[in-house]
Amino acid sequence: MSFSSEVKEELAARVGGGRHCKLAELAAILGCVGRLQITGGDVHIGMEAAGAIPREKYRLLLSQLFQIQEPEGGLYGTDALKVLESVKLWDERTGSFRGMTAADGLLIQQPCCKRAFLRGAFLASGSMSDPRRAYHFEIVLRTEPLAMQLLDAMGSFDVDAKVVERKGNHVAYVKEGTHIVDLLNIMEAHSALMNLENIRIVKEMRNSVNRRVNCETANISKTVGAAVRQMEDILYIRDKKGLESLPDNLREIALLRLEYPDASLKELGTYLSPPVGKSGVNHRLRRISEIAAEMGAKHE
Repeated sequence: MSFSSEVKEELAARVGGGRHCKLAELAAILGCVGRLQITGGDVHIGMEAAGAIPREKYRLLLSQLFQIQEPEGGLYGTDALKVLESVKLWDERTGSFRGMTAADGLLIQQPCCKRAFLRGAFLASGSMSDPRRAYHFEIVLRTEPLAMQLLDAMGSFDVDAKVVERKGNHVAYVKEGTHIVDLLNIMEAHSALMNLENIRIVKEMRNSVNRRVNCETANISKTVGAAVRQMEDILYIRDKKGLESLPDNLREIALLRLEYPDASLKELGTYLSPPVGKSGVNHRLRRISEIAAEMGAKHE
């Protein structure tokens, strides 16, 4: 099962405590995948291509809110009108319908209702990438007003989301791992949140180790490269004029470098008598390289 499906399974079992929260979640599901038809004066509410998990949650909300069991073909007549009136898509007083372009703002005023609204929208038409590969959270909305409502709801919890148009839809998405963690907490997907946090910790540790290894590898390569050039310069001087041509302090460090080709500058300094620090050793070896260059030594 994908990570996205695991999140949806957890959310499907989570139901807001108050009737207002359940209505907000129902409004989100209807706004994302609901279908309203009026034929010959008969009202029908159905679901567009929705998976088993959001359809199960939809039926659970109908049962808890209205004690309605949805027939196979959807809701008709008085049952449909009862649901539509509760989510403010039907006004019995005026006998008029509202389009499903956005949810009524009265349904998502409270923070708890905004949580439920986000939960319903993700259940209906959301998805997440496997966090082991990438961080990406998105919800596909049919209308721009609904997308803006979703952005406002996320923004009320300080989640930075963006909207992009894709194939005639509006997609609200989040790519920051920390904000996706926040969204899982907002929607009350606590088990998925813990799984994601564990994955993030492992990824961050792995990245940290890789950075350190790369840095150490680069330092080793740099050190080895410098030692090779120092050896080449010393051998060049030895073959051209002899190491006895060097001043005593330079001849001493040159012989030590030949004897200990893998030693660090600090280690070479400890072999001198009296010992010399890293900067002193580096200064002597640099002077040897200058002398070799003056004699015509070249490095590829």
